[in-house]
Amino acid sequence: MTLVDFVLRVDVHLRQFVLDYGAWVYALLFLIVFVETGVVVMPFLPGDSLLFVVGALCGLGLMSLPLAMLLLLAAAVLGDQVNCAIGRRVGPRVFGWEQSRWFNRRAFDQTHAFYEKYGGITLVVGRFMPFVRTFAPFVAGVAEMSHAKFTFYNLLGALIWVLGLVTAGYLFGNLDWVQRNLSRIIWAMILIPGLIVLYGAWKARRRAAAPA
Repeated sequence: MTLVDFVLRVDVHLRQFVLDYGAWVYALLFLIVFVETGVVVMPFLPGDSLLFVVGALCGLGLMSLPLAMLLLLAAAVLGDQVNCAIGRRVGPRVFGWEQSRWFNRRAFDQTHAFYEKYGGITLVVGRFMPFVRTFAPFVAGVAEMSHAKFTFYNLLGALIWVLGLVTAGYLFGNLDWVQRNLSRIIWAMILIPGLIVLYGAWKARRRAAAPA
C-alpha cells in the first residue's frame, strides 16, 4: 500500500485497520492528524476525507463517536500549536529557504499570500484546504501572531473542521448514494479546496505585481 493509495482509498484501508487492530485505530488517527497539522513537511496526508470516513465508521458502530471526536480535536489543536511554535522559532529566515524535498516553498508562499489577505481567519478556512491546513499555523508563527489570538482561531477552526466533517460522515456517510460515489467525493474533497487555494494565490500575486 502506497501513501497515494491510502489517501484515495482511505475508506477501505481505515475500515480494514479497524477490523484488524480494533482500538489502535484511535492512536493511528491521532498521529495522522497531529503530524499533518503539526509538521510542515507532511502536508499531503488525508484530512477532510479522513474525518468524513471516521464519521461513517462511527455510524456503523465500528468506532466510538465521542472518543473519535475528542481525540481528533486534541490532535488538531495540539498540531497547530506545535506548528505555530516552530514558525515562531524559525521566524523571517524562512523567506530565504528554497524549494526542497522537505519544504514546499510554493505551498508556503500561497498560504502566506492567503494569510496576508485574510489574517487569522486563514486558520479557520484553511482547515478545509490541503496544504493551507498544514502551513497556516506555521505562517501565523512566522508572522508572530499573538498567543491569545492564535489560540482562539486554532480552537474555532478545529471545532468547525473536526465536528463538522465527522458529524457529516456520521449522518450521511453510509447512505447508498454516498457509498456508491465515495471515491468521487474523496476526489472532490481534495481537488476543489486545492483549486480555490491556487486561485486565491494567483489573484494575490497579480495584485502584488500590479503597478501602484
